[in-house]
Amino acid sequence: MGLGFSEIVVILIVIVILFFGAKKIPELVKAIARAGHEYKKAKEMLKKESDEIAKAESGDTTSEKQQITDTKSEEKTDK
Repeated sequence: MGLGFSEIVVILIVIVILFFGAKKIPELVKAIARAGHEYKKAKEMLKKESDEIAKAESGDTTSEKQQITDTKSEEKTDK
């Protein structure tokens, strides 16, 4: 019979503890979490920039028209 997923995870945890030591593991986890956060932030920023570029290239002004319409309707309700 082969090893199951849980057995492989336990073996990997033991190897990590032996390799890094128990004191370094929290630092390692923090570093991995920070890297994941930075990756997510950079990914969102790149997506936003690419959307802006695509919008500028296509000449899509629907959002500008919607903003003008919204401000005009707000002005009417204020009066």
